[in-house]
Amino acid sequence: MKSIKILHPIMFAGTGSDVGKSIIAAAFCRIFRQDGYQPAPFKAQNMALNSYATPEGLEIGRAQAVQAEAAGIACHTDMNPLLLKPSSDHTSQVVLHGKPIGNQSAYEYFRKEGREELRKEVCGAFDRLGTQYNPIVMEGAGSISEINLRDSDLVNLPMAMHAGADVILVADIDRGGVFASVYGSIMLQSEEDRKLIKGVLINKFRGDIRLFEPGIKMLEELCGIPVVGVVPYFKDIHIEEEDSVALQTKNRQAELGKVNVAVILLHHLSNFTDFNSLERDSRVHLFYTNNTDEIRKADIILIPGSKSTLADLYELRRNGVAQAIVRAHREGITVMGICGGYQIMGQEVCDPEHVEGDIERLPGLGLLPVSTYMQGEKVTRQVEFTFKDNDITCKGYEIHMGTTVPVDGADFRTLNILSDGREDGCYGDDSCMGTYIHGILDNASFIDFLLKPFAAKAEERAFDYTSFKEEQYDKLAAHVRKYVNLPLIYQIMKKND
Repeated sequence: MKSIKILHPIMFAGTGSDVGKSIIAAAFCRIFRQDGYQPAPFKAQNMALNSYATPEGLEIGRAQAVQAEAAGIACHTDMNPLLLKPSSDHTSQVVLHGKPIGNQSAYEYFRKEGREELRKEVCGAFDRLGTQYNPIVMEGAGSISEINLRDSDLVNLPMAMHAGADVILVADIDRGGVFASVYGSIMLQSEEDRKLIKGVLINKFRGDIRLFEPGIKMLEELCGIPVVGVVPYFKDIHIEEEDSVALQTKNRQAELGKVNVAVILLHHLSNFTDFNSLERDSRVHLFYTNNTDEIRKADIILIPGSKSTLADLYELRRNGVAQAIVRAHREGITVMGICGGYQIMGQEVCDPEHVEGDIERLPGLGLLPVSTYMQGEKVTRQVEFTFKDNDITCKGYEIHMGTTVPVDGADFRTLNILSDGREDGCYGDDSCMGTYIHGILDNASFIDFLLKPFAAKAEERAFDYTSFKEEQYDKLAAHVRKYVNLPLIYQIMKKND
């Protein structure tokens, strides 16, 4: 039997944010798995509202959970030891090894004081992964050219140096200026850091690749390193995204012959991947909105999770969306809340300890007979559960601050029973419910339950989201294989220094 050679770690670093590093890393996680290796993803520090609970009940960035899925392994906090969850324009909750350790402003976080302690933690996480997996597929953050932050950088070239990783610089040609961004990103590095960069990958290419071939040669001559691939932009491959910037651009018009599902576009919306399965379901037309007229066109309104429930509830009351949701439900539209959305649907949300901010109490939408009290301890865990009278075991995860309890004397009914006997959520009726479980809509049986009142509209077969995701990872891997020089990348990763 042929032995598998140990490969150097590989890091996909970027000329900027949103150049496609996460997707490229996911592609290589699947490629290495297909080629007989045992890869694992790693990103020392991530900034995102979209997070995920590991099997141990700890919190990591969603992108690394997706990359782990592409690699065919369970996710772990060592894959993303440091997570920053923005709570305002200036502050973030700092999550270390899956547990929150406090809130810090950007200035406080990037100070040199205490930086080496965090560096020790993220390097330790990488070292543990490195003993279990081969190769480690690393992802950088933002741009490698923020030279003003070089001394405090935990995630880009300093991390690559610790790991002994080969760095592939990813550039987005679709945004323009690709020659300047690649050349400038490399030339701004110190001589020592520059040696780590072994190749350039041009991403999101549109048009005839033959017209860019002279540009490839120019880049290679200018930078002194090879262009390892030019990957075309794709639209027909669907991988879970980490950033929610494109949500409000999705089609917001109701469609005939579909179950129209409106997701309320909260300012601090988190875990929007809860709705990816519904979005791919052929029976459903899903759109994001905070427009009161569009809300009334929906059959189902979903209120998503929020990083700042009270701030979002305040805004919903201010802009009239809260009243529109209540009115829509009164007119027969189904309303369901997930996590922060569940809290918003209750009678009140209280924060006497100022966990989220200065607002101590706000009345909720009054659709469910529950009250929520914010607490400092965060709940993070994966769960198995059954819902209502259904005996099919479903899976999901919880990430939330606060406890939600029934209002005294209320007619309260539980939506879900967890495998350990605990209860979750509140069931008003088939048109009004809430839950703390993220990923509940990834379960086909629950989607069928939610869509059952609209059976006349939803006659097509139920959607298998797990199989769909596996198919997408394979399609992504095939796409990237076609347009990168994989033998060259393997040669780089096997080369003795």
